Amino acid sequence: MKHSHAFLPILLGLLAPTSPSLGARVTLTRTPDGGIQPQAAIDSRGVVHLIYFKGDPSGGDIFYVHKRPGETEFSKSIKVNSHPRSAMAIGTIRGAHLAIGRNGRVHVAWNGNAPEKGGYLEAPMLYTRLNDAGTAFEPDRNVITFAKGLDGGGSVAADNDGNVFVMWHAPNPSSGKEDETGRAVFIARSTDDGKSFTAEKLVSPQSTGACGCCGMKAFAGNQGEVFALYRGASEMVNRSEILLLSRDHGSSFTPVYEHPWKISTCPMSSAFLSQSTTGIFAAGETHERVFFLRIDPKTGKTSDPVSPETKAKHPIVIANKTGEILFTWTEGTAWEKGGNIAWQLYDKNANPVSKISRCEGVPVWSLVAAYAEPSGDFVVVY
Repeated sequence: MKHSHAFLPILLGLLAPTSPSLGARVTLTRTPDGGIQPQAAIDSRGVVHLIYFKGDPSGGDIFYVHKRPGETEFSKSIKVNSHPRSAMAIGTIRGAHLAIGRNGRVHVAWNGNAPEKGGYLEAPMLYTRLNDAGTAFEPDRNVITFAKGLDGGGSVAADNDGNVFVMWHAPNPSSGKEDETGRAVFIARSTDDGKSFTAEKLVSPQSTGACGCCGMKAFAGNQGEVFALYRGASEMVNRSEILLLSRDHGSSFTPVYEHPWKISTCPMSSAFLSQSTTGIFAAGETHERVFFLRIDPKTGKTSDPVSPETKAKHPIVIANKTGEILFTWTEGTAWEKGGNIAWQLYDKNANPVSKISRCEGVPVWSLVAAYAEPSGDFVVVY
């Protein structure tokens, strides 16, 4: 497993461009219907899929819209969750995640609200998918059978072979530990496009633990590989961002990267993964800064991390069809506090080609989403 013990000095001064600006433009757009916590994905046909949260932050609803190539407006929204007010926004990182699977089917998973009796130990990890007609979401269901104890957010991934993966972290019943060092990442897998799921199984090394109230990200590539990016919590102060890789459709996972951070408290961070023509991108947060790197899915080798020198949270990294990279994040966001969007463009070799740009307007409990248009331009949703 590759370790990065500090950000490289050559990566610290990224405020000035090192080459002429790229052709890609960045457009900012508000989340539809005044929603927060947008999550975006684009399928092989160029359709943009978007989910977002609305309602009371302690118990609201998830909505879905899409936009086909050539359209300027998103579709009429469809409610995702069948149980009213079963999603939460508090903490920012416990919200819904979105994945696009075989034949463009939409899959969504999120942390459900904890019942009054039993508390977080009975909170469900909820999953649903768009029906065959694409007109409504099926009744949501809890995929947890034994690994109870949600805190930070779970995630969902899907591939073009009908596999769907729901991941979350929770106390490992066999660890014998009651603190974060006893938490672990689990996966429930479907091989029939989300019709049914196997019972969850452990995928993370027990020695890493899992940071209780940090989010994680699951992602499925196009060659059978599956990734999980999460924050560990070994010895309570070693809260590294850890990347796991599976090359057998989620049957087994191997750690391939670790970005250390010694901190005694949970930073309530999120993580992100995406596919590009040049590999898989991962983005995370350590040392109160965000970073991104590229992974070769065939070898598991990773590039050195790239990190703008600014205090930041909730990173998103995507690339367009020519390999140009958009890195975007939030600044100033915290508990019960909104903030700014910030972004920077890079060439296909991860060299910065623009200064950092900023804009006010990220709502309380929210973050940003992004996607690349067929033209190569980028859109940031906030």
